[in-house]
Amino acid sequence: MGKQFSLTTTDSHKLGAYRADPAGKPKGGIVVVQEIFGVNHHIRAVCDRLAALGYVAVAPAVFDRFVRDFESGYTPDEIAHARSYLGNINWDHMVHDMAAAQADMKGVGPIGVIGFCLGGTAAFLAATRLPGLSAAVCFYGGTIVKFADEKPKCPVQMHFGEKDEGIPMNVVDEVKAKQPHAEVYVYPDAPHGFYCDERASYRKESGDLAWSRTQEFLTKHMK
Repeated sequence: MGKQFSLTTTDSHKLGAYRADPAGKPKGGIVVVQEIFGVNHHIRAVCDRLAALGYVAVAPAVFDRFVRDFESGYTPDEIAHARSYLGNINWDHMVHDMAAAQADMKGVGPIGVIGFCLGGTAAFLAATRLPGLSAAVCFYGGTIVKFADEKPKCPVQMHFGEKDEGIPMNVVDEVKAKQPHAEVYVYPDAPHGFYCDERASYRKESGDLAWSRTQEFLTKHMK
């Protein structure tokens, strides 16, 4: 359904991206922000799902700043390799990359952002630092707490797993306290990555419910 192409940021960086377009007139556009595994099959599938719902979806390859065309699966070795790049993360650069994806969809209607894991935190930063967004959805963003004093410019929805080994419930509680206007959902017995149907941590019931809530949230705010 989608296509691979390239974006250029305001700081003159060229990065890869994946874009999926709906069959008819779009309802709007969604920036889709990857996990640490690159713009892989799962992230492209999310873009395709959003296009099927009527949204243009663009996923910027935010790892292109330090490793080009990186794409990973979810075996233990692949996860360990992907985690080795975490020290390269520069949040300011990611905001530039998300802004380039946002700009690519200019004219399609309201723009939102959805991110997963690393991208869940990035989606929250997009909500606080990028003007012109209508909605932000953050799936298990483990570093949101670090930025939780920042004020979002658009409505925010967050999804966390109760059994997430990297995001303890006291951290979620701190985020809730600092972001009282955000919709925050916790899924019982769900581990990290529960929405990704390609991971061992996938939990269908929780993932389906989170996706249903995401759709309702986008319908409400993407006007």
